[in-house]
Amino acid sequence: MTIIDIALILSLVGVVLWLVDAYIPMAAGIKSLLNVVGFVIVLTWILRVFGLIHSSLIRIPPVT
Repeated sequence: MTIIDIALILSLVGVVLWLVDAYIPMAAGIKSLLNVVGFVIVLTWILRVFGLIHSSLIRIPPVT
């Protein structure tokens, strides 16, 4: 994955979050939570792309 791909994906995520914040009416608390969740997901993805965390560190346990 090139740095251009990473920049495009980050820009796309930023625009989508901005559009949701600007044009979808919802409570301020929900918007803040949505922004935090989006930031954590993007941060995790960036750390995986650069190899700073391994994919097996974040697992969803099986449902029993």
